[in-house]
Amino acid sequence: MINLANKDIRHTLSKFIVTAMGVGMLLGIVLIMIGVYRGMVDDARILLSDIQADLWVVQQHTLGPFAESSRLHQDLQDTLKSFDGIAQTAALTFQNIQLFNRQNQAIRVLAVGVDPLGDFQIIPPHRLKAGRVLQAQHFEMVVTDKTGFQLGERLSLGRDTYTVVGVTEGTVSSGGDPLVYISLKDAQNVQFSYSNPRIRNDRARGQPTQATQLVNTVVAKVRPGYLPEKVGAHMNEWKHLTTYTHEQQTTILSKNLIERSSKQIGLFTAILVLVSGIIIGLIIYTMTLEKMKEISIMKLIGIPNRMVVQMIMQETLMLGSIAFVFGNVFAHLIYIQFPKRVVLLWPDSIALFFVILFASFLASLFGVYKVMKADPAAAIGG
Repeated sequence: MINLANKDIRHTLSKFIVTAMGVGMLLGIVLIMIGVYRGMVDDARILLSDIQADLWVVQQHTLGPFAESSRLHQDLQDTLKSFDGIAQTAALTFQNIQLFNRQNQAIRVLAVGVDPLGDFQIIPPHRLKAGRVLQAQHFEMVVTDKTGFQLGERLSLGRDTYTVVGVTEGTVSSGGDPLVYISLKDAQNVQFSYSNPRIRNDRARGQPTQATQLVNTVVAKVRPGYLPEKVGAHMNEWKHLTTYTHEQQTTILSKNLIERSSKQIGLFTAILVLVSGIIIGLIIYTMTLEKMKEISIMKLIGIPNRMVVQMIMQETLMLGSIAFVFGNVFAHLIYIQFPKRVVLLWPDSIALFFVILFASFLASLFGVYKVMKADPAAAIGG
């Protein structure tokens, strides 16, 4: 049987390929947007997975420490150790700051304040790319490779100068900002200390000087055989705190921090898929108009409508398939250039492929409608 679609495509091959490439670039952007969402979800879980805390203790009635502000007294970590079922505790601070590289360019990072002498491992060994973890109480910093800082480099932060003693790989905050680690005492000075003019002003007003023995959260690990939910409920009852399990904190990050962004990305993605389908439909409709005389001749010589309709639908599905291939190639070539992490997964690509096939099928109906209306007498009249 003659394949009319193949013959027609060969006749206008260059035009067909260029058209497919144009649609493919649009589909590549769709894949990138899906990848941005996947990257946001992964980023939100990296820090939680690295710390591996069973419980996150924050200020009462808050969603801290990431989704909402939370402040606790540092000595709470010692108090919580007395609770039945608690094996380890650690006080942590989190603060967005800006560091400047040698070119004086600002780099936004999330500084995590940790106790270098504590027994709670905050930086997993597999994350350490070079150097070591924090060992001193002052003026040491561990940075992520995304910052571009090198081992041994000296950085200014506040009034002090820090030395980079370690470089981690792939550590980012829930918002995708690179992580740096400094000692808890240094982090408290940066986050909670007032400037000298502010301190003098408060003293003149008769107000107490701000204390720096504050943290944003206390994380804990429970002993084997204990349920984090029950231990956390006991803490909430006796210490007037709010405690979240690892799973609850993950849900807070997913819903409160990235839910709105994910809905926005999802809406843009749906619009782009719809636009892609409309563009494919208009292209096929235009291609059908261009060969209406040939279609009329085919109908005049007795070629059934079924074969002509099959040609239009095959061309549409081939256009969508080729555009999808180009879109994948395009997405994998440019995704690394995006400032935010983009995670491209094959299940997402396969799902998009079937969506595009369905959209292409619907788009082909524009051309099919025009074919069914074609008058064989127009071939004689032309």
